[in-house]
Amino acid sequence: MAAPSLIAAIFINMLGFGIIVPLLPFYAKSFNAEPWQIALVFSAYAAGGFFGEPFWGRLSDKYGRKPILISTLCANFLCYLALAFAPNVWAALAIRFLGGLAAGNGAVIQGYIADVTPPEKRPRTMGYMGAAWNVGLIVGPSVGGLFAHPEAGPIGFQIPLFICAGLSALSATSILLFIRESRDRQPHITERPNRWAATGEAVRHPVIGRLMLLTFLVGFAFTGIESTFGLWTQARFAWGPKEIGLCFAFVGITAAFTQTFITGPMAERFGPGPMLALGMTLTLIGQLAQPFSTHPAMVIALMCLTAAGQSVAWPNVSALISETAPPDRQGQILGLNNAMGALARVAGPFCAGLSFAHVSINGPFWLGAMIVAPSIWLALIAARRAQAWRLAQTPQAIP
Repeated sequence: MAAPSLIAAIFINMLGFGIIVPLLPFYAKSFNAEPWQIALVFSAYAAGGFFGEPFWGRLSDKYGRKPILISTLCANFLCYLALAFAPNVWAALAIRFLGGLAAGNGAVIQGYIADVTPPEKRPRTMGYMGAAWNVGLIVGPSVGGLFAHPEAGPIGFQIPLFICAGLSALSATSILLFIRESRDRQPHITERPNRWAATGEAVRHPVIGRLMLLTFLVGFAFTGIESTFGLWTQARFAWGPKEIGLCFAFVGITAAFTQTFITGPMAERFGPGPMLALGMTLTLIGQLAQPFSTHPAMVIALMCLTAAGQSVAWPNVSALISETAPPDRQGQILGLNNAMGALARVAGPFCAGLSFAHVSINGPFWLGAMIVAPSIWLALIAARRAQAWRLAQTPQAIP
């Protein structure tokens, strides 16, 4: 029951995250922030995650998953409270960075799942984790929109932020009461490499290095498209917030359904490597076809296809890394991979914005397709190397 309880806690925490994310532009604007300052408030969270993921993952390898999860969720609670009383946009920016730093605990969660789940079942459980993430992001915005009052200025966002803080506290409490520690404390082990040495080792690893590069490339492409999607639909179909919100609701439902019912069973039947390549292929098809959309329904269908591809791929990335990383350093290695995803979330929107403004409104889709195409090759290579690694680790029978 440990993994289901942890996934429930993830949902509670992501519900809080989903409440505030759509409100951030209006929250920052209530401080009379410039557009570039609003963009900084968004990217500060991902920048914090870039530093937080490997740090918390490494600590959880040493001191256990449970205390790190509780500590980071309590820090999230404090950051949401601080954001409710931020005096200006620069304070909000600093708080968002600290919130991203604290929320960079995805590697700890993935490490816990890897600790308690057999390798062949990990894609399924990682898929459940992704589904909880997506459902929280689907439900959260409606809650945030119900309680926010932008016309009141910064104070009008306090109630949603208090709700976010309460959900973080509830998630921390549920982990404290219902989650058992998955690994022994190992504070006496001091020879674990630091972040930069571990990064060098991971890059040179025949499987992990390729998966980390894949994580960056595909994250770069997808977040770039996501960040400019509203501008693109406005230019092509005169969409407003209502239509964009409806589209992303369909995207979230598709992702949650795929990760709950499709990703795990297919990975167990065909293996994580082929499913990773399939996910990249679906993503590529969606990105290549989207500029040729002629109807809003086609736009939504292709975005859902892209989301399905992402949902098939990402749980298998985490499963392959957890399988090939050293057992006593899974949290650190998973954290390094998540940090690559966070770096992509900073760089992708910036480059996509330049492409949209100076190349073509379809530029982000062409750029994304150019980047995802070699990722299919990376996925196939990583799968073959992972299979060879597994064979090398299997004890040979004595004749």
